[in-house]
Amino acid sequence: MTRAPEGTYVDAGGVRYHYLEMGSGPDTVLLHGGGPGCTGWSDFRQVAPLFAADRRVVIPDILQYGRSEKCRITGPMWDFHAAKTVALLDALDVDRADFVCNSWGGTIALNLAAGDPERVRSLVITGSMPVFYGPLAPLPEGGRRGRNARDVYYGGEGPTREKMRDLITRLEWYDGSRLPEETLDLRYEQSLDAEERALAAMSDSPRGDWQDLTAELGRILAPTLFLWGREDAFLTPDYPMMLARMVPRGNLHVMDHVSHHPQEERPERYHAVVAAFLADVARQEAEQE
Repeated sequence: MTRAPEGTYVDAGGVRYHYLEMGSGPDTVLLHGGGPGCTGWSDFRQVAPLFAADRRVVIPDILQYGRSEKCRITGPMWDFHAAKTVALLDALDVDRADFVCNSWGGTIALNLAAGDPERVRSLVITGSMPVFYGPLAPLPEGGRRGRNARDVYYGGEGPTREKMRDLITRLEWYDGSRLPEETLDLRYEQSLDAEERALAAMSDSPRGDWQDLTAELGRILAPTLFLWGREDAFLTPDYPMMLARMVPRGNLHVMDHVSHHPQEERPERYHAVVAAFLADVARQEAEQE
């Protein structure tokens, strides 16, 4: 059985988080996506050591995922996650951080940056969907695709290793033949977690009420890089172009021959792009001091 590192637990804002930490230097938080079986380690294990060479890297399991608490959420979902993530920063003595995020985690970080700008130095956002409206927004069909995939995965005979392989290679990776067996094992084994399966089986929504963040994006002060896979199965690159124009200091980089998880498919290339962006942010801050 493939296992993730043990990590550490911390209480923050009345909930219990599990997280991993490595390296030293500027605080950098990696927030993972929301697919079945996703954890901080499954989504960032290949690229995290590259960042940790010169950064303090914190990799939490988002609430309701991995080993973090499987609390039920009521009310606006992104407000809930943003508030709890700020509490996590407080618990870990992180005053201000760069956020590098995939999908679900990116929407959390965008909302956090709008509401608590002093806590965010910069944002890197991949495959997130904070906006439901506008000419390039993906709803109704595209926005439900992830939820439909979750229903299919947990429905019928329930989770299987081959259903997980199909989900990842069809929706998250451009070249499924490159999918490491370790990644498949991590995602599949976590998806069998009894509490995660119970959340998936609930007829009401235990994840909170969906929020559109159109108004929030215009309030984000941090430099923001939307780093997108050209072949993203959920959201084509015209969507992050719209987002980059909505965020005052927004930028867009489109990476070829990757889909929804470029940090896993091409970790070295992903790190090179992000590292250059973060170095530019640091240089601009130094010039302003």
